[in-house]
Amino acid sequence: MRRTQARQRLPRWSRPRWATVVIGMVAAAAVAVTALLVIDPFAGPTGPRALTSDEVNRLAIARFRNHEAGGRAVTITVPTTSGGLVITGSVDYRAKLGYALVRGTGRDTSSDGLIQWNTTTVFVHPMADAPAELPATPPESDWHRRPLRTTGSSLDSSLLIALSLGSDRPDNAELLPQNGAAWIGQDEVRGRQVDVMAGPGASARPDTAGNVRYWVDSDGAMHRVQADVASEPEPVVIDFDTHDYVPVQQAPGVTPTR
Repeated sequence: MRRTQARQRLPRWSRPRWATVVIGMVAAAAVAVTALLVIDPFAGPTGPRALTSDEVNRLAIARFRNHEAGGRAVTITVPTTSGGLVITGSVDYRAKLGYALVRGTGRDTSSDGLIQWNTTTVFVHPMADAPAELPATPPESDWHRRPLRTTGSSLDSSLLIALSLGSDRPDNAELLPQNGAAWIGQDEVRGRQVDVMAGPGASARPDTAGNVRYWVDSDGAMHRVQADVASEPEPVVIDFDTHDYVPVQQAPGVTPTR
């Protein structure tokens, strides 16, 4: 299927000197996140060190920027014991709804097909011969529904993390460094210079600081996120803008999470 919709451009937004909401970032949603990540060497100097005020503000608005954009094109690389999954599609950050094509790698091809998900439910459309690209319009039938598991599944943890990367308001910039957020290094993602920042710990869990890392550019836009999940030794990787964004259409029986 040929895609005709142009890649969505993120609107510019002036960075605040303060933010209004305590950051949940991914720690609250990714309940299976556990250990510090190991990532490739960066192009620039490496930390960790304390965030500057500019870096704090950019991290504080990163999830808001996704919500402000409406949705983002994503590629989610999910580790599994039998090879791994690559999930290519779109996330609507206002509806809290994702839609993607799932392809297995290695021996893990039994999950091939289409998937839609919200914060509580996963809808799967198995396909023995999955298409090369995600159909813009979901099929009208053959969707199977199941609860989204909050523990023990690297796939479901990845889906929940992806949805949690949008917020309708900036996070609390003052609390980020207090809860362990830090600058880790510099990198380049698809030609864009970014800072790599370790996210804060979850509420009442200071030991989780740094479990999630964010690749954020000078405008506060996310380009990549990595997070460890308890069920797998390798991190989940979420890349943004790897392909054209296609607005999410609901499959039959799927309800967005408002």
